[in-house]
Amino acid sequence: MPKMKTKSGAKKRFKVRSSGSIKRSQAFKRHILTKKTTKSKRQLRGMCQVHDSDTAQVRSMMPYA
Repeated sequence: MPKMKTKSGAKKRFKVRSSGSIKRSQAFKRHILTKKTTKSKRQLRGMCQVHDSDTAQVRSMMPYA
């Protein structure tokens, strides 16, 4: 039986923490930044956790993570 492949888009976007939760970066920070306030751009920095309802779907894309 061949190995299962990891979705390459998912491995670039998600990291699995040691606790088992999955972290992701914030959306809405790529372009059209001139009309966004400094406060909203600052709050989009850093990582956050994938929602519980989406965790199973992300795990199926990354079978060995």
